[in-house]
Amino acid sequence: MSAGPGIRQRLRGWARRHSYSFFSSLGALMAHRVGTLMTVLVIGIAMLLPLGLYVTLTNLDRVDLREDDWGALTVFMQAGVSDERVNALAGVLSARDDVGVVETVSPEQGLGEFRQASGFGDALDLLGSNPLPWVLSVSPAGGADAAMETRAQALADFIAAQEGVESVTFDFKWLQRFGRLLELGRAAVSVLVLLFGVAVVVVVANTIRLDVAARTDEIEIMALVGAWPGFIRQPFLYAGFWYGLLGGVLAMVMINGALIYLEGPLDRLLASYGHQGDLGGLGIFETFLVLLSGGLLGWVGAAVAVQRHLKTLRVGGTLGRR
Repeated sequence: MSAGPGIRQRLRGWARRHSYSFFSSLGALMAHRVGTLMTVLVIGIAMLLPLGLYVTLTNLDRVDLREDDWGALTVFMQAGVSDERVNALAGVLSARDDVGVVETVSPEQGLGEFRQASGFGDALDLLGSNPLPWVLSVSPAGGADAAMETRAQALADFIAAQEGVESVTFDFKWLQRFGRLLELGRAAVSVLVLLFGVAVVVVVANTIRLDVAARTDEIEIMALVGAWPGFIRQPFLYAGFWYGLLGGVLAMVMINGALIYLEGPLDRLLASYGHQGDLGGLGIFETFLVLLSGGLLGWVGAAVAVQRHLKTLRVGGTLGRR
């Protein structure tokens, strides 16, 4: 029965010690504002670079690339070709195994779509007749892959040889390249996260190492009066956590400021791909993940620096004067 109060007392003591170290370490950083600001600025910039690339790719990825339509062929029929011939060709193509979808656009439908999209309705009314031909949109089966160009070219040759066909066009290389660039960008984000994560650890480790070295006499006295290594490490570990967390906060402030500045140009770029919408930033979960990652990286950097430095001290087999 007496074990319960003892456990609660130890837990309260543990919580008090960590709470004191947690807030006192922040107070120590605020007491050296210039040095803290410089370190936090370096960490924030290191975190900003992969974050900026990630946010940019996320917004570009919102563009509907319609990969299934990358190999679509546009078939222009000859002027005056009959509806029966167009429907017959559409039926022949639909029956082929290498064709996925066939859509027909009549001259009237094409003129109506052009009228709506161009805004030249009054000028089109001056035309004596509809100059647009029948158009077929043919999507090869199999989707977007390495052999898509070969399949599309073979299908284009077949269609071009059919009666009543004026020309066949398809151009999807720019879309392929854009999609592959997005994939490359996502891989680059992973590499940058790893590299700049290591950079954050190194920056915090070097800062904490200098702080530990400056407080060597204080650490010696604490060890001589019986403080164990974990108690000595606590303030430095929490200082590293604060460095990383504040760096994450600064990175979020800078990325949001950059988004506000770039919103206009990037929105116009997205609009050129037919995408409308606001420029997106990081969500709540992503923001929490960034801040937590910054704090953990700072904690790891501090742990590396403190553990390495305390190994140079010996007292009673643990710590002491060198």
